Amino acid sequence: MILFPAIDLKEGQCVRLVQGDMERATVFNSDPVNQALSFEQQGFEYLHVVDLDGAFAGAPRNRQAVEDILHKLKIPVQLGGGVRDMRTLAGWLDKGVSRVIIGTAAVNDPSFVREAARLYPGQVAVGIDARDSMVAVDGWARTTKMSALELGKNFEDVGVAAIIYTDIARDGVLMGLNIESTLALAHAVSIPVIASGGLASLRDIERILQIDCAKLAGAITGRALYDGRLDPVEALTLIRQAQSLSEV
Repeated sequence: MILFPAIDLKEGQCVRLVQGDMERATVFNSDPVNQALSFEQQGFEYLHVVDLDGAFAGAPRNRQAVEDILHKLKIPVQLGGGVRDMRTLAGWLDKGVSRVIIGTAAVNDPSFVREAARLYPGQVAVGIDARDSMVAVDGWARTTKMSALELGKNFEDVGVAAIIYTDIARDGVLMGLNIESTLALAHAVSIPVIASGGLASLRDIERILQIDCAKLAGAITGRALYDGRLDPVEALTLIRQAQSLSEV
């Protein structure tokens, strides 16, 4: 179980949105590198970064901020937002991104995902962002007629390293993770699933460490960390204790 702290980039700053609405952005840190280093110093072992402007534009828009983070950080980084072609994906991997997340293109061009996973095993993830269980694309601006389960099943046995499943309705509003929908996806596919959207407190950490969530590969936390509702030391200690017990 990996707990990923999130850095969402808008115009070079660390922000959090409410349900993906770019007009409802709160700036939490104007220095993304400082924020990333803070997460690393707190003991996190993997960082989740999203280029929000890139997700809307369809191409990277916060390239310098991401490159600065990659240059300074020692822990691995997974990155999404604006990855719509092989050149962009390969470019990020060459820059040092450990895992690239494909979102909109997974719907519009599934062959791209399959080829990327073949060329870069273990380094390609699919982002499934759902509104009422239906996949949303283009920075969540458009909801498709494809269900999250259908999209996830499209990539069985092609080498995708993980699926990041986000419940849009819960993202940024601290309602708690949508465990039911996340587990439904996790049980429908063999690909490791990471929960995202709504993680609010230590109670959510306790929930994903219960036996029925053992299939989940991790969870992403954003606003709860920035607001101080989730203590990173407590959260990471709880996860490590659970892992130690499982190894006994």
